[in-house]
Amino acid sequence: MRTIFADTGYWIALLNPRDELHETAKKLSVSLSSAYLITSEMVLTEVLNDFSKRGNYFRKAGVRLVEGLELHPNITIISQDRQRFKEGLELYKNRSDKSWSLTDCVSFNIMKQFGITEALAHDKHFEQAGFLALLR
Repeated sequence: MRTIFADTGYWIALLNPRDELHETAKKLSVSLSSAYLITSEMVLTEVLNDFSKRGNYFRKAGVRLVEGLELHPNITIISQDRQRFKEGLELYKNRSDKSWSLTDCVSFNIMKQFGITEALAHDKHFEQAGFLALLR
């Protein structure tokens, strides 16, 4: 089964009809419905942080998203723990030539750990790290 990492921008675009990538994210969601998705608590934290400032509708949509993903049989949410944080911080420290966020670094490490080469992401940082960003 095809396994793909789902980044913050994908979830935001999927739920926000005003996002410039909304239609692309919807089409990818349909075409990849049989794929197995992996995301992380850090990614979902970014989604909820983004929606927190967009009003009650988006706050509720973000909560529904996270609760739905937790129950979905083809989606795994990788927990954040101390070791994952330290490994992400190490990559963050070692790649000061890039503007990668800590969440990016943790995501890249997860992708390497699971042998994932594709991401539902628009972020150029995924391409800089050697992955295929499917929303680009």
